[in-house]
Amino acid sequence: MASIAWLIPSLIEGSGGHRTFLQHADYLQQQGHRCLLYLENPEQFSSARLRKDIKRMFGYDFQEIHAGWSNIQPVEMVFATVWYSARVVRDLPFPCVKAYFVQDFEAQFNPMGDGYLMAENSYRYGLYPITIGRWLPALLDRQFGVAASHFDFCADLGIYRPLPEPKRELAVCLIYQPDKPRRCAELGIETLGIVKHCMPEVKVYLYGSKASGRVWFEHKNLGLLSLEDCNHLYNRCTVGLCISSTNPSRVPFEMMAAGLPVVEAHRDNTLYDFPEEAVLLCEPTPESLAQGVMDVLASPERAQAMGRAGSAYMASRPLEYGLEQFQATVNQLLMGAQSARSAPTPLYRRSALVAEAGTGNSSPSVIDTMVDRGRLAFLPPAPRKLVRFVYYRLRRALAAVKI
Repeated sequence: MASIAWLIPSLIEGSGGHRTFLQHADYLQQQGHRCLLYLENPEQFSSARLRKDIKRMFGYDFQEIHAGWSNIQPVEMVFATVWYSARVVRDLPFPCVKAYFVQDFEAQFNPMGDGYLMAENSYRYGLYPITIGRWLPALLDRQFGVAASHFDFCADLGIYRPLPEPKRELAVCLIYQPDKPRRCAELGIETLGIVKHCMPEVKVYLYGSKASGRVWFEHKNLGLLSLEDCNHLYNRCTVGLCISSTNPSRVPFEMMAAGLPVVEAHRDNTLYDFPEEAVLLCEPTPESLAQGVMDVLASPERAQAMGRAGSAYMASRPLEYGLEQFQATVNQLLMGAQSARSAPTPLYRRSALVAEAGTGNSSPSVIDTMVDRGRLAFLPPAPRKLVRFVYYRLRRALAAVKI
């Protein structure tokens, strides 16, 4: 068995990214590999404190934990896990397998500029990428000519599962993380503002962060939830909304495992891993995403069919399946083999759902509701009322002229 070092960014409580690479490092040590963690934290942090923090935040226990990336011991394999650790791995002075655990196209975490280009450069350093999901290998091959292996999005089916006789509410839940721009919190809130305006009886649950933004409609913010509580939420709701712009999140796959229909944005990064029967991909506008959510909410038969399809799709993707895929690639790399892999192709081939503009009937169109419950809701009450008053006066006047 091999010694494997992991260069990990500073811990963030509730971070799905940290949970994922710690989970995979833990699996390797369960299989007999020796895993050494090097955390970005200042070197005055004690190993005992870091070990305790990892166990408290994520439930994993590692014997060998070090603070800082300046004194990495010679090992047989080293993983970069964030873009700015890739150069550290590239420059290590001892021979080893240099690998890159890639969960997102991290260049897009940054505005276009130095940070974006430097993050892109991390894929040019000769490290071998192992990605979560099928989109990133396609992107790395297309844009950088870099071959990569992947493991599939899976879920812990012991946690995420349909509960006996779930009592579903007319409700939608949104993974709401305003501190992570890639999670598109504002787009999600504008989407649900339209849904709540058109279907005021719908309950809205936000979760996933201690942060709170400015939300103008009735909702319940559940904050950080345990994994078990997430499953209960997915069994309570009718639709799950999760928007992720730099790779799919693991959340929609956990929603599917629980039998919850998913609405996401239709973009290149979401076309490679989602089944058409369980997920509805919409043009990434608030109007279209809202239309998708409302289409599922309005049809119990469709919601049930999507839920069954999602649960069936994930039944063959237990957590162990992805972990075994990952371990097989690690073992190949340690033996000096890099299997030739063709770039994946999209799984989702349907066109994006696009909301139509109003047809002149008396009910407000999805487009019109943006004036009433979209960005204007961020204005103070008096200006907001004035703008709405003027808008609807003009709308009636234009309608009278057409007549």
